Amino acid sequence: MARTRITLFTTLCLGLGATAGLAQTVTLELPSGTRTAATVVQALTTYSLPIAAFSDGQMHTRQIEGPMTQTVWAINAPGRTTLQLLSPLRAQLVQAGFQIVFVCESAECGGFDFRYGTAVLPEPDMHVDLGDYRFLSATKGDAAVTLMVSRSSSTGFVQMTQVAAVGESARPEKPSALAGQVSGEMRIAAFAASDQLGAGLMAGASVAMDDLAIATGASALSEGVYPSLVALADWLRAHPDQTVALVGHTDASGGLDVNIAVSRQRAQSVRQRLIDRYDIPARQVDAQGVGYLSPRASNLTEAGRQKNRRVEVMMTSTESPP
Repeated sequence: MARTRITLFTTLCLGLGATAGLAQTVTLELPSGTRTAATVVQALTTYSLPIAAFSDGQMHTRQIEGPMTQTVWAINAPGRTTLQLLSPLRAQLVQAGFQIVFVCESAECGGFDFRYGTAVLPEPDMHVDLGDYRFLSATKGDAAVTLMVSRSSSTGFVQMTQVAAVGESARPEKPSALAGQVSGEMRIAAFAASDQLGAGLMAGASVAMDDLAIATGASALSEGVYPSLVALADWLRAHPDQTVALVGHTDASGGLDVNIAVSRQRAQSVRQRLIDRYDIPARQVDAQGVGYLSPRASNLTEAGRQKNRRVEVMMTSTESPP
């Protein structure tokens, strides 16, 4: 089953959707028998776009800051080579006006070093054979697209990463829940997010509000202005008949009962902030906690535990908005 999670707030991309208003985008035609294995979306992240092979002990990249979507497709393609998988996709990018920046095959890319220096979603969603993969990067305006293609004995795997640089002119302003209190960069992120949040929620995705700050060992949301709350408040205000649940998550340190209680308290703290500071009706927002029962990373490392400590939002409405 495909796993879908949105980090912060950008468009949920099914197939290759658009990050609306933020960049040039393209829709790829994929072979019949293709399924979406995973979709992960991040907002205002920094992506290292590979522009050359691994050499001199380092990756050669160009930094791009903006919303990023990673989608993995699994293709029923017994006997089809990685070149046969990549070639039609490359042709579609060129036809759509993208400039090819860099193309390589596993050995000339840099083998192990290149593969592990490139942002690739983990197994089993994305499988990369270190001796049989191909990589492509391309740009068009502020958009950057990369393709990682590999295969197993019967299945082809394609990961597409799409990043759009965000600028001041990327989107016209509109009134915000915190107009006058949010910086220009924050406001742009929140505006884009507010328009796109509903697409993710309506598609059944849980949306991780990774910019929220809750001190270690605490259950109350720290003071500050968070683009994710601005975006969620704007969306809830624009959709007064829709309801959502805030779901708190913890790492696996400690007992389950304690962690469920802590995660619920954190979600309740976020809910109360929406009610008190953003005037969101209490009936629109519920708060729950599941402790460590839904990890998104390994609890064996501090980095993984930190990723698991979060609050997500999901739609609880049973009827679509008019």
